[in-house]
Amino acid sequence: MASLNVYSALVVLFLTCGAAMATKENDQIIKDNNCETKMGLPCVLEAFTSIFETGTISSKCCGELVGLGKVCHLALVKRTLENPLFKDLSPARIIVKSIQTWNNCLALIDSPSPSA
Repeated sequence: MASLNVYSALVVLFLTCGAAMATKENDQIIKDNNCETKMGLPCVLEAFTSIFETGTISSKCCGELVGLGKVCHLALVKRTLENPLFKDLSPARIIVKSIQTWNNCLALIDSPSPSA
């Protein structure tokens, strides 16, 4: 029975350290890349709504999102998921929505605009 308690304690320790390391890793990526300064607040809100709720993102904000870069985009989404306010959300679903939003924006930005 004592070995089960030790094993349980190690699992909890491992999971806790893993979560703390992920948080620190995302924070470092965000800091190193100045991620929090690359998008305006209106576009941050549009992107957030598109990923964490039900909403759309404008072509202007898609341009800002793509300009932010995929590394920053994913680090910011992951850090948001680590916030206790979002503990009831499905991380897998949010990651899928964030990738869909990214891919949709990338396609919109890469597509040639119609000629006038």
